[in-house]
Amino acid sequence: MKAGPPQYRASPDAFEAAPRRHKMAGENALTRQELATELDTGYEGQGQDWERRSHSLISPADVGQANRGRILQALFDLGPTSRAELARNAGVNRATITGIVQPLIEEGVLVEGEPLPAGGLGGKPARPLEFSPHAPRVVGVKLMPGAVRSALVSWTGEVVAKHRRHFSPDLRIAAPAFDAIEACISRTLAAATQPPLGIGVAVGGMVDTDRGSIVAVNLAPILSGLPLGPMLEDRFGLPVCLDHHPRAMLLGDRWFGVGRGVKSFAAIFTGEVLGGALLLDGHLYRGPHGAGGELGHTFVQIDGDVCRCGRRGCWETIATLGWLRREARTARLPDPDTIDSGRLVALVEQGVAGAARVFDRYARNLATGIANLQQTVAPNLYVVHGDVVVGGEPMRSAIERHVRDLVPAHPGGQPQIVLGDPEDHATLRGAAGLVLSQQLQFLL
Repeated sequence: MKAGPPQYRASPDAFEAAPRRHKMAGENALTRQELATELDTGYEGQGQDWERRSHSLISPADVGQANRGRILQALFDLGPTSRAELARNAGVNRATITGIVQPLIEEGVLVEGEPLPAGGLGGKPARPLEFSPHAPRVVGVKLMPGAVRSALVSWTGEVVAKHRRHFSPDLRIAAPAFDAIEACISRTLAAATQPPLGIGVAVGGMVDTDRGSIVAVNLAPILSGLPLGPMLEDRFGLPVCLDHHPRAMLLGDRWFGVGRGVKSFAAIFTGEVLGGALLLDGHLYRGPHGAGGELGHTFVQIDGDVCRCGRRGCWETIATLGWLRREARTARLPDPDTIDSGRLVALVEQGVAGAARVFDRYARNLATGIANLQQTVAPNLYVVHGDVVVGGEPMRSAIERHVRDLVPAHPGGQPQIVLGDPEDHATLRGAAGLVLSQQLQFLL
């Protein structure tokens, strides 16, 4: 392994960081006897008296961590906020607020802004609390077939020290791919002025979130089975959180984008592949070991084309750039092998023969999967990323129109389509959000 930056071995601090090593679910499970011991309740199998029990099943430390998480979540949702407003939103008293935020101010995580106008009520003007631009940053990583991107992300969503490395998705061994990932992260870490909180990795493939490993990447099989989380922890000495790319993207929208403060919405990624993630009633849906959210492989045509996963009729077979380029060739559109939503919209506006028909079918195909999702869980808000974004408002409005045509009207509201970040910073921010969510013990 090539030499790189020194490993970070930070001592425990105000964040009370989660354990660095990934643990399998079984390692975290307690037997009945161990649970009884933890709660000081005794265990009848050992002949102990069940009347021996603690006065509370939740320790003061657990309550303090939960309150801290609620306060910091409120700051993410509301932006700069006074102590009194934070207390109201988090459901705690002013003394609790002070006990939580003061250490975070001293640690440089929070800062106090300029005093707010008193509003004619007298008294000491309130000073809003906000995240410090100098707080320890997080390394966000986006790993896709053949390419890796990394950056430092601040608590306010600022993305700096961006780097990119490429590797062949057709490699026979994983070592060169890991070398590219390591080199990319090392360059980003070289720009850090203090030890980062951790490394968040968004993977364009199936992952096992409990083990921190990659299950399968259809377009880069060499990554399949790679225990990337533990490997990066061993290499850099930082906590690593690994998750499916669309789920990380959703967290970017949740903490830093159009989904801030929204209880339910879906994030959809379009392009060479198709994926999605769901936030329902404030909870990110992962499924066991991270198995949920493979929306691109939900079925839309039972006897449809064969997908790269080996099954027929996946949504991905009719709503990706591969489908669009095949249709563009059939319609004899110019330069069909490089066409995307942006060029397709331009061809429609130029009146090129056949372009409008391909455009409408592509929008409807994308809408079909979204309509199925709306009929199933009705998140109502859909943030679309990737290729669709370069199609701009014409593509957004066409997809939304088709979704509304496919879904019956309901008092719960109409589905709404909004465009994500055109630079795809949402994924890097969301990868960082994986670390923040774990370290701060946010309820997701």
